[in-house]
Amino acid sequence: MARHELLGGLIQVYRRNGRHWHCSASIDGRQYRSTTREDDLVLAKQFAEDWYLGLRGKAKAGLLKKNEKTFKQAAEQFLKEYEVITEGHRSKRWIEGYGIRLRLHLLPFFGDMGLSEITPGKAQEYRVHRISTSRTGKAPARSTIHDEIVTLRQVLKTAIRHEWLAHLPDFSPPYKSQGKVVHRPWFSPEEYKQLYTMTREHAKSSLPHHRWNAEQLHDYVLFLGNTGLRPDEAKNLQHRDITIVEEGRKGDRILEIEVRGKRGVGYCKSTPSAVLPYERLLTRPKYVPQGKARERKKNLRPVLPPQYPQPTDPVFPGNHIKLFNRLLDRSNLKLDRDGKPRTAYSLRHTYICMRLMEGADIYQIAKNCRTSVEMIEKFYAAHIKNTLDAAAINVRRPKSVRQVKPAPSGGTEILINPSLSKL
Repeated sequence: MARHELLGGLIQVYRRNGRHWHCSASIDGRQYRSTTREDDLVLAKQFAEDWYLGLRGKAKAGLLKKNEKTFKQAAEQFLKEYEVITEGHRSKRWIEGYGIRLRLHLLPFFGDMGLSEITPGKAQEYRVHRISTSRTGKAPARSTIHDEIVTLRQVLKTAIRHEWLAHLPDFSPPYKSQGKVVHRPWFSPEEYKQLYTMTREHAKSSLPHHRWNAEQLHDYVLFLGNTGLRPDEAKNLQHRDITIVEEGRKGDRILEIEVRGKRGVGYCKSTPSAVLPYERLLTRPKYVPQGKARERKKNLRPVLPPQYPQPTDPVFPGNHIKLFNRLLDRSNLKLDRDGKPRTAYSLRHTYICMRLMEGADIYQIAKNCRTSVEMIEKFYAAHIKNTLDAAAINVRRPKSVRQVKPAPSGGTEILINPSLSKL
């Protein structure tokens, strides 16, 4: 290999098997290489000198990238660790969410950057980029960008643990740091009554091959509205997790539920109104496919004895999302007054708000719903108007009353204003 040195050995010009000359130099302990794209040695030496002086200038100005890991490498390490460490504590879908956010949004923007180049300014540029380049023309939701910034922060924390980064930058949004107070969608008592009345009438009027699903949905609405369970907790619920007990001064029957959800294993005690829907679920035979309409008409399918739920069977084996949304649209309950869509999760919000409106202790409700008092006060504040004490708010300062002081003997009476008595 032909090799030449320039500037006292600071630059090396060499050529391998190809026809073009290459150059190399070392600056601040890091080796840099480039091709001169020249066949002639004289022209290659001139290019190498100019290239080296340019590198020196960039190094003085701090424009040269350091020899460090890139965001892409840190993201790969994060995904590898997170899936193993959180095994059994986070759902597969939750872990996939991190991978999707990285693949679609974060890696195309930050992927080739060195870790030290990711600054609060770059994070703000990313927010502007996401809002201005939305495919739908509508800015992403505040929570969407928040989740992506959380993913960015998790990757950089992984880099810190491996000593690839010295400290975590401050990625808090510089503007609109405190969002508008918006309550989660829920059903007011009148709307909740309208909802379960609609589901009951739909169950009565359904065709035989649709009636089982309609009845299950009706009891699903009543069950979640009187227990406050999350939809995923209701999906994981089995009959052996529920016990009917008598509790309270009046001996009311309630449900004691062992809940398994995103917070692990917890416990819940229902209202008395949840007992009757659950008893119907216990005595309702399992779903048996009815077959095609022609087969039902000819009665070609053999009649099997009804099978009732067993302790290990799920309480709600079906999926009621489509039917539930269809009934919400039919009764004009899909959107709340702020335009937010109601879902099955809104039944949990309804339970919490209605319990608080009835005067229940907020700490006990938080324990029963496996959440915190802070979350309830922040997102379930529809009960505040019932907890405000008008007598304590509409306080009035008492008006001053004139008092009559007896006059000395032989004199006239003197009127005294208490507010001026100390003057």
